[in-house]
Amino acid sequence: MSRVGILLLNLGGPERIQDVGPFLYNLFSDPEIIRLPIPALQKPLAWFISTLRSSKSQRAYRLIGGGSPLRRITEQQARELQSQLRQRGIDATTYVAMRYWHPFTESAVADIKADEINQVVVLPLYPHFSISTSGSSFRELRRLCQSDPGFKALPIRCIRSWYDHPGYVQSMVELISKEILLCASSKEAHVFFSAHGVPRIYVEEAGDPYQKEIENCTALIMSKLEKTLGYLNPYSLSYQSRVGPEEWLKPYTEEVLEKLGKAGTNELVVVPISFVSEHIETLEEIDIEYRKISESFGIKNFRRVPALDTYPLFINGLADLVVSCLEGPMIGLDEVATLPSGVKLYPQEKWQWGWNNSSEVWNGRVAMILFAEFLLEIVGGNGPLHMIGLL
Repeated sequence: MSRVGILLLNLGGPERIQDVGPFLYNLFSDPEIIRLPIPALQKPLAWFISTLRSSKSQRAYRLIGGGSPLRRITEQQARELQSQLRQRGIDATTYVAMRYWHPFTESAVADIKADEINQVVVLPLYPHFSISTSGSSFRELRRLCQSDPGFKALPIRCIRSWYDHPGYVQSMVELISKEILLCASSKEAHVFFSAHGVPRIYVEEAGDPYQKEIENCTALIMSKLEKTLGYLNPYSLSYQSRVGPEEWLKPYTEEVLEKLGKAGTNELVVVPISFVSEHIETLEEIDIEYRKISESFGIKNFRRVPALDTYPLFINGLADLVVSCLEGPMIGLDEVATLPSGVKLYPQEKWQWGWNNSSEVWNGRVAMILFAEFLLEIVGGNGPLHMIGLL
């Protein structure tokens, strides 16, 4: 019988206060987050930003108990998924591969090889594809394949995104409807979707499908929610967690909260649409920061829909995804290496100078702005990086 390894991809997070600095360093060392025209500056800049931001980020993690619960939750999701698949007669073992903290992808790959797995299904725990999330993890996995003949020899099947999968959509509908029905006026409650943002140029110039998938997902959930409740609640979609002065996807969450408050919205049901686990963006950014902003603009009842975590219907949906992947056509790492627009997920390693479209997307405005910020911070100590928000 074939032994199947299910490789769950996620971001990772610092589990202790002392892990915050190294975690941030790993994050900003990734060229998909910041790509500089001089590669030798990548790690010095990552060290600088992580050093600058550590204290502020540590304060945020202290507010949620001293560290991120992401690893614990992801490993619990992995166990539940493994159990569900084995109940279906699939000899599956799950592995967790974090991009920026333990357990790293290399560790998961080593475990897969040691367990003599016959084939691998790669399942990103990001419902919506983006260059900076699933894309970065796929790229790291592809790099390991190229350097490890033993791993490369395994059949590797990839699940690209699954924002429209019935199990995921229905799970979101059930959790949202529970919060709506707890409101004093359920029909008037405003459903507020807050997704993690990405730089605007990723979407407009690189062809990242993230925004379109988020919008389509929101529409699917609201349509299903209307059928479930028998009425359509007012709703909004916004984007949170932007970093630096570069324009990210709009509208920004804090700006929409201000508009809703000034428009007289009293009851808000906040949906962390792009997050399947509780972590810093839900527990601190939404629950603390955005709650305060909402209250300051007169929104009296702020309810937050919990992240999916190990919600049974959600885990069952993940198992369905794996089964469909195993039974369907082979989609490998090379197949997920190109965006629908035709732009390669893995940009050129050598820098292209000038203002052509490719160089502008991958090495241009974000990188140069951040590089300028870096110089301002060094020279004057008062550059824009001092105003960067939480991750």
